[in-house]
Amino acid sequence: MRLLFIADGRSPIALNWIAGFTEQGDEVHLVSTYPCNPELGLASLSINPVAFSRTRGESTGHAGSVSSRSWLAGGEGVRLRTVVRHWFGPFTIPSAARRLQKLVRDLRPDLVHAMRIPYEGMLAATALANSPEIPLVVSVWGNDFTLHAPATRLIGSYTRSSLLRADGLHTDCQRDLRLARKWGFPGSRLAVVLPGNGGIRLDVFYPSQSKKNGQEYVINPRGFRAYVRNDIFFRAVPLVLNARPGVRFICPAMEGEGQAHRWLQEYGLTDKVDLLPKLTRAQMAELFRTALVAISPSTHDGTPNTLLEAMACGCFPIAGDIESLHEWITPGLNGLLVKPDDPRALSEAILIALRSPELREQAAHYNWKLVAERAEHHKVMREARKFYQKLVHEENRGSL
Repeated sequence: MRLLFIADGRSPIALNWIAGFTEQGDEVHLVSTYPCNPELGLASLSINPVAFSRTRGESTGHAGSVSSRSWLAGGEGVRLRTVVRHWFGPFTIPSAARRLQKLVRDLRPDLVHAMRIPYEGMLAATALANSPEIPLVVSVWGNDFTLHAPATRLIGSYTRSSLLRADGLHTDCQRDLRLARKWGFPGSRLAVVLPGNGGIRLDVFYPSQSKKNGQEYVINPRGFRAYVRNDIFFRAVPLVLNARPGVRFICPAMEGEGQAHRWLQEYGLTDKVDLLPKLTRAQMAELFRTALVAISPSTHDGTPNTLLEAMACGCFPIAGDIESLHEWITPGLNGLLVKPDDPRALSEAILIALRSPELREQAAHYNWKLVAERAEHHKVMREARKFYQKLVHEENRGSL
């Protein structure tokens, strides 16, 4: 197949999915909304900025939504940057869509896949509005409906038009499929629920042969995002240390974040918390195998890829109690869910996990089987290919 992806070409989530098709020999073209230079064996790469993405520098971090230090940098600016893009980003879509239209005419792809709604799905739907013969797949990422779509009337309108143009929908949780119907995705059209990054590569993310008996490590892999309550996380850390002073906390993608350093000073945690730079996939896997507990203090999420990676490595997951995560975590069986705005609840959950080796061992066995069954990379990509083929096939196209 000749495939055209519209994606943030710096994002490991997008790149892992796209790699699943380059590895299978498809002719893969990428239009990235951010400057990037991925090593994927692409047939072509084009940069088409939208929503001020030109002003943000390249990053190669592990996290799916890559922050930059070139504009409104770091944790201090992430919420302000999100607000600015909500209000003014949609006005950049028409000009970016005209550029994309020309590229689509030249490439004549079998299928276009936009990987998340704002702003890649909005861009693709606008560019393909008068090209119904080209099937469009739109991916929903974890906060597209719960954080972005309701933010402004214009964002909501573009969200609806993107879903109406989409011939196929890819979500990473059943909740977002339900929400997509509410936002206008027709019930007669094809949809698939698969991990957003194309699944977990179990040759990279796997448990340690001998689980750690020395230093107790807790990892927060989420970095700084508008929907991650790191303020709650750092307030919970002293509460854990009061009861269990030997615990050490690891925070990838937080090195150099001014707010994180201020919290360390405020709570006296400089010798208990390690702020690390963005790490590679292999480095993250090693950290997950080292840690006993992984924390995801988010208020908006679908299925976080770091959550599945941590679970595959035998790390006990503790996350915000939001609807989508109940699709993966049964509290008390294979993880714990807590109110994401309650530092005491988070600290108590961490202490329960640290004090309960039997619970951690039970969860590790359960989660390995769960990830292998529902999120193994090659299995996921086979399902994704079948989904694409249904959309490309003319008979199925005619029934949409």
